[in-house]
Amino acid sequence: MTRIAVLIPCFNEAVAVPTVIRDFAAALPQSRIYVYDNNSTDGTAEVAKAAGAIVRKQDLQGKGHVVRRMFADVEADVYVMIDGDATYEAAAAPAMIEKLLAEKLDMVVGTRSSTELEAYRQGHRFGNWLLTDLTGRIFGRTFSDMLSGYRVLSRRFVKSYPAHAGGFEVETELTVHALELHMPVAEHSTRYISRMNDSHSKLNTWGDGWRILMAILKLTKNGKPLLFFSSAAAICFIVAILLALPLLATYLHTGLVPRFPTAILCSALTVLAGIFVVCGLVLDTVTLGRREQKHLTYLSYQSPYAEGEND
Repeated sequence: MTRIAVLIPCFNEAVAVPTVIRDFAAALPQSRIYVYDNNSTDGTAEVAKAAGAIVRKQDLQGKGHVVRRMFADVEADVYVMIDGDATYEAAAAPAMIEKLLAEKLDMVVGTRSSTELEAYRQGHRFGNWLLTDLTGRIFGRTFSDMLSGYRVLSRRFVKSYPAHAGGFEVETELTVHALELHMPVAEHSTRYISRMNDSHSKLNTWGDGWRILMAILKLTKNGKPLLFFSSAAAICFIVAILLALPLLATYLHTGLVPRFPTAILCSALTVLAGIFVVCGLVLDTVTLGRREQKHLTYLSYQSPYAEGEND
């Protein structure tokens, strides 16, 4: 029998989390539901326990820290990760799990579909599209809603995930982990609704958006160093050329180089560009070894659909 775990990271979600627990208990009666409380001050842990969930704590503040702890602690074949704010559709979980198992996938992302302006504001839609598009251009186009908090994951995905993120950028890191190892993934459209009364979002649009953007750049540096450092080298070289053109024109006309500081700066930028290229080449080789190690770790865990499968 496939073991299913529902993982709910929570920070001050006492109003909504009982509904989430009841809905998932009804949708997935065979699952075990875990609520990880992240220093809530509104009694989230108590109401979650009363609603029937297995409640555990994570003292390090931030969703990424909670996800790291959940993935390390919980043993299952299929993991359903969901926010505790009751904005996602629990009824979609069985279909998402069926899709994961039937199509032999490692991650199914619940893409948000909503006509409620308050549920999914235009600013958040645009930011999500922008960051998803940027990630797609760098790592490969697979997802349309990279920042969704509703995901169904295989055991081998969960146990091979390196988990460096500390906050809301964890969804970006989950996405890049799948893309970097070329895992089989898919999306499933789900209804997204407004928060309940007296339930408040923890998302800071500009602050968390900036953190996610910085996370994308960091993941690019770590995952695609040749691209990252070659881009830096190109910028340095272009600036050096632009600064050198007037000097070259003057030299061709008069045979003199009147601005030595600019000439020295051009030379330094050119040398720096060369250093960036060398760094990119060396780190690209190192990254290849790290990626191979992660892939071997991924392969060391049996997929939930492998047992009893006919060859």
